This record gives sequence, C-alpha cells and structure tokens, in this order.
Amino acid sequence: MHIDQFDYHLPPQLIAQHPLEGRDSSRLMVLDRTRQTIQHLRFSDVVQFLKPTDCLVLNSSKVIPARLFGVKEASRAPVEVLLIKRIQGDLWETMVRPGKKLRPGDCVEFSKNPLLKGEIIGIGLDGTRITRFSYEGCFSEILAEIGNMPLPPYIHRPSTKEDESRYQTVYCEEEGSVAAPTAGLHFTETLLTTIKEAGVSVVPITLHVGIGTFRPVKCEIIEEHKMHFEEYHISHEAAATINQTIKRGGRIVAVGTTATRTLESAAFFHEGLGKYQVKTGSSNTGIFIYPGYSYKIIDALITNFHLPKSTLLMLVSAFYNREHILEAYEEAIREKYRFFSYGDAMLIL
Repeated sequence: MHIDQFDYHLPPQLIAQHPLEGRDSSRLMVLDRTRQTIQHLRFSDVVQFLKPTDCLVLNSSKVIPARLFGVKEASRAPVEVLLIKRIQGDLWETMVRPGKKLRPGDCVEFSKNPLLKGEIIGIGLDGTRITRFSYEGCFSEILAEIGNMPLPPYIHRPSTKEDESRYQTVYCEEEGSVAAPTAGLHFTETLLTTIKEAGVSVVPITLHVGIGTFRPVKCEIIEEHKMHFEEYHISHEAAATINQTIKRGGRIVAVGTTATRTLESAAFFHEGLGKYQVKTGSSNTGIFIYPGYSYKIIDALITNFHLPKSTLLMLVSAFYNREHILEAYEEAIREKYRFFSYGDAMLIL
C-alpha cells in the first residue's frame, strides 16, 4: 500500500496544545463497525458501551522526564537531548539537537549540582546518538529534578508543571516511556471506579513507549517500513484475566494502540480452546499492524486521533478499514474535534 493512502488534511488549529480541565470531558466519537454508524458523545459516556463480561486493558507505563537541556562542553553551545531507550546501565539511545554538531567524543553538560553529563560514544539508527551518562546520586531523581516532559513536536510550547501530571495517566506505575499512552489520558479515577462497579474487569499491562511508535513512515510503500522494538510485560494475573475473558466469550477492549500492540504481540493459538490467548511474561515487540492484518485478541479499541501517514493511523485502519476511518476523520474535522495527544478520543466497536 502507498503511504499517500493514509494522508488527510488537518487544519493546524485543531491540534490540541493543552489538555482540557477535566480528563473525561473530552469528546468521544463512537464508531460501530457492524452498523457502520457514528455517534458524538463525551468520554465519560464510554461506560454505557462497556459490558460486565468485558475486559478493559490499560497500559500502565509511566512517562519519564526524558527531555534534557544542556551545553556542549567544548563550545558552550546549547544542546537538547531526548532519551529514547536505556540500552544498558548508564548507556542510552538518544536523539540530539543540533545533531550534526554532536559527534562521538563530544560531551554535554546538563547540570553541576546535581552533576549530570553525557558523552556521545556512537551513532545509532536513523541518526540517533549512543550516550553514556555520568552523574552523582540517583539518575531517576536527577531526571525528576532537571528533566522536562517529552511533549511531542506538534505541541508548540515548552512543558509546564501541569504537564507533569496531565501527560501521565492516573493509573501509571512503572517508569519507562518517552511518550504517553495518550488514549488513557481521558480516564479519571472516578470513571475507572464506575467502570469496575459495572462489572468490567480492568487489567493493567505494560509497554514502554519508545519514539519509534511515533516516527514518520519514510517509505512510499508502507510494507517496507520497520518499527523500532519496545519492551512490554504482561503479568500472570493480567494474562489469566484476559484469557478467562476470551474463554467465556467476553470482549477485550484495548485502551490505546500500545495496549493493542502488546496484546497482539503476546498472542498464541490455544489448540485445546480453538482460540487465541496471550502469553505471560516480558519481551520486545516490533510488530507493525496495517490493513490486511488479522486481529487475534482485541474486540474493541479506545484511541485518540492520529497523525496523517502514521503507523498508528494504519493500525486503526486495520481494525476497521481505511476508507471508514478516513471518513470518520473528515467528520471529526468538520465537527472540530481536538486532535492528537491532548485531543479527543474514538471508540471503535
């Protein structure tokens, strides 16, 4: 398939620059694949579409303050570094700006008290830099003190104190993501309690979101695109609940594309049941889902509105179909929905 088949025009003013005051006050577009209908509601209405036999699966990964600002030691020129993925110990894959001026052997100073420095020791995939950090104390505590939330580039403002809480889900637990699993940003603790009281099983799994999920597809033919690998974990308890739901014929409702990719990556066919189940444990996934893919685990999907030509738009198109998704996006534009990370949501049934 050609990349242009996943393009659409979005007026820039519809890209949400700030979160709404209430997480669950965002709008919700409901797509019914069987009836081929569209409804326009509020996110708090999502509970009316969930059944007591459903299992709602959340990505509980927590965003780290991964954007660092410093200076090149040799020239004192300003430098921006974005942590992408821990390779081992104090060694990280990073993105740097200005990239052409940072070569192996260069050092960046981020702070003196607490001390944090980074040495570029290699060049990784797609121009990334392999950076070794040196510091005094605890790395995560230093990040919490001097790091900034890694807001995506289409949010044209610096991160603020508000983003430290609002660019996290209310149920985040284990640090490791460099971008938020944004479909989950709409949930409040009250809404989750209401969902649980309705009899719905709510299950956390973890996929640490890397920058590869959001990187543009540069191939004209999408099948040639390669995803970066991301770490995920499904606990024994989570897998047991998910598999019991599948066994008794209930629906698996994935919150976001990251939960979707995790579940589909962990799928295996259970010969005795004649159904797909999910494996427990930790692994890495580079799964790329686009039209033609046959979903094995999920039955419904809660998601945000995604960038043109993105792998996320392709994943959603594979769950319904490309034509209906693009028609829904055009309607969202006419109805002035808010797009992307801090924007509105879609439920696909």
